[in-house]
Amino acid sequence: MSLDWLSLPCQNVDKKSEQLAREHQAQLTKPPGSLGTLETLAIRLAGLQHTARPAVQRVWISVFAADHGVAAEGVSAFPQVVTGEMVRNFANGGAAISVLARSLGAMLEVVNLGTVNDPGDLPNVRRAFIAPQTENFCERPAMTAAQLDLALRAGAESVAAAREAGAQLFIGGEMGIANTTAAAALACALLGELPSRLAGAGTGLDAAGIDHKAAVIARGLARYAADDDALTWLGRVGGFEIAALTGAYIASAQQGLPVLVDGFITTVAALTATRIHPGCREWMFFGHRSRERGHAQTLAALNADPLIDLGLRLGEASGAATALPLMRLACELHSRMATFAQAGVSGA
Repeated sequence: MSLDWLSLPCQNVDKKSEQLAREHQAQLTKPPGSLGTLETLAIRLAGLQHTARPAVQRVWISVFAADHGVAAEGVSAFPQVVTGEMVRNFANGGAAISVLARSLGAMLEVVNLGTVNDPGDLPNVRRAFIAPQTENFCERPAMTAAQLDLALRAGAESVAAAREAGAQLFIGGEMGIANTTAAAALACALLGELPSRLAGAGTGLDAAGIDHKAAVIARGLARYAADDDALTWLGRVGGFEIAALTGAYIASAQQGLPVLVDGFITTVAALTATRIHPGCREWMFFGHRSRERGHAQTLAALNADPLIDLGLRLGEASGAATALPLMRLACELHSRMATFAQAGVSGA
């Protein structure tokens, strides 16, 4: 299969709608700029959605689940069977993101890309099984070219489904034991950073566990040439779910669907997506600042300013979902506040 689709152009931002939204903000009954980020959110969304009155009521959340061969190196505080067990929990509606999606009225899709203890066909889970897990990147590349292609396309397929459902915003999430190790390794490769600066606690490692994790990442990275491109690195040390997120972010920009990025792992996927296709950055919003070590550096590399900082580090798209009400409020304020003329209030 060809990966030429990754370089297809992104949709254009409608500067006219953006300007109309900016002018409308200037007429609302408040001092200019007094609603801060809530104003800029609405203005950006207006340009992306090609309307002076943007909205994010119809939201699609895709959680991609996959296992990692590098788990064999003892880099997680939880056993690998948890990934498959959590897929079942998602299907039963018991996970944090399940609760958040119901509360927010968001459409939730769970995608099983490959788990060691495969739960099989489940209701409310899309099966896009590639392999039980990636390879241990300390021994060989995590994915074959064919597996990387399938994972990227799985993300694009989720975006196509979101578009078909009329979604106004896409949120990607992930689940996979050892995926903070894969994400940190990928971030180190893309940023030229030391593993000791980006490897974090993940599912709850202590200081010794984090040091071991950093050493594993360093050993894995040492196997490969340092100057290769982002797509090559994604296949070497990434995961099926990280690749799916990368494909989803690129496809979202190509199809004109804004995205709200979650935490550390999804931000690494966003960074990878922008290195493959820089044009997709304009379509990204960032939900929260995770407590996971390394998130600050990856956010800085994307010049990203997240909406909230609540000390979260769960993943599953939970941070982005928690930030979603702020985006909705930004749109409501933009569309429903009275102008000075409507309210009979004197302007500046």
